[in-house]
Amino acid sequence: MSALNVNLDLVQKYNVAGPRYTSYPPATKFTDKISCEELEQKISENNKSSRDLSLYFHIPFCETLCWFCGCTTVITKNHGEGKSYLDYLEHEVAQVAAKINPKRKVVQLHWGGGSPTFLQPDEIRRLGDIIKRHFTFSDNIEAGVEIDPRRLSREHIEALRDVGFNRASLGVQDFEPKVQEAIHRIQPRDMTQRVLDWARELGFGSVNFDLIYGLPHQTAESFNRTLAAVLEMQPDRLAVFSYAHVPWIKPAQKILEQKILPSPETKLQLLKNVIERLTESGKYIYIGMDHFAKEADELVVAQRNKTLQRNFQGYSTRGNTDIYAFGMSAISQIPEAYWQNEKELPKYYSALDDNKLPLARGYFVTGDDKIRRETIMHVMCDLSADFKNLSQTLGIDFAKYFANEIASLKSFEADGLISFSPNGFEVTDAGRLFIRNIAMCFDNTLAPAGERKFSRTI
Repeated sequence: MSALNVNLDLVQKYNVAGPRYTSYPPATKFTDKISCEELEQKISENNKSSRDLSLYFHIPFCETLCWFCGCTTVITKNHGEGKSYLDYLEHEVAQVAAKINPKRKVVQLHWGGGSPTFLQPDEIRRLGDIIKRHFTFSDNIEAGVEIDPRRLSREHIEALRDVGFNRASLGVQDFEPKVQEAIHRIQPRDMTQRVLDWARELGFGSVNFDLIYGLPHQTAESFNRTLAAVLEMQPDRLAVFSYAHVPWIKPAQKILEQKILPSPETKLQLLKNVIERLTESGKYIYIGMDHFAKEADELVVAQRNKTLQRNFQGYSTRGNTDIYAFGMSAISQIPEAYWQNEKELPKYYSALDDNKLPLARGYFVTGDDKIRRETIMHVMCDLSADFKNLSQTLGIDFAKYFANEIASLKSFEADGLISFSPNGFEVTDAGRLFIRNIAMCFDNTLAPAGERKFSRTI
């Protein structure tokens, strides 16, 4: 892929609210109307399969709240909370694992939060032991963990390697001291560099940095300094997210309204600079949306081979897996259903005390949902749709089934974001930035534009 130039007029045209499509239908369609009994029947049916597994564990704790954060967290300096939480996780794992076909192997493991590194090194090893006692790992497992470089010791990284983690994602956001102070997250560059060095010394095969644009006091000049530092440090992957200001969901974000947030025009310029600078460097390939990776990275190879997948952990190279997720607010996914655990710690604990699944809400997938999900995931991952192949895979006449949706893509063609062929379409390099918008054409769950409860697509 050559360096990309970003057309800000098109960015403004297509910058509307829309899903990120980590699932289809999106999680906004989940309901509390499904029962544990109905869900357990779906799980039982699912476990007649020997499909591979992806496991997710949510560790919600952080010592302090970053004011931009949109995650489900519990803020506490009491590290005794970690031990109690592990007791309940052990209970949940034993309860769910008893329902899972023992022949199924775990090919993907992810710990997120909050911050998994809130746990002490011995607690990290304990959770690893709990998981391995109940599940069988594949020899080539992809095991990724989110790491907060603050308040971290080398022993934490050693414990994570002992558990089997081989990928790490470091929260960075921005290296500018003024920005860090404004978002309540002080993390000097040398602190991040130290953790990066530890991870590489201890054999992590891939390290990702998370950055955010649109934060207080960011300017094109200041964020270019952060990008220059990142290019010197050379993480294997980058996720560069747009700050989603949703104070009606996360009230703490109201604090940032008292700060100097970039204007919409500045925020778009930041995005333009990110994409152009990273692709011009020759070091990173733009996967799409907010993801970049080195050319030899598994994500790039998988996208080139059309085996890239997308799920609640984002882009993934491990396809055809079912996600069983554990911990407060964690979301599980099987072909027939999605379900989410209780999002408040007391309710999560209470359900497990009663020996019940800590179910808060979920969704049972319809036949039409499955057709649209497969189509949307092809667009999001393959950056293309082959009508003939999809007709065979889905058991439909694709062009007929989606006649109206295909017609609605003509504006994207006119803007040079997709190109049609006799048997389908491909997203152009310029169109990678707009794949959420393109995928939205196949989504029949969307509310009118002014009523959508999503972040903006760009």
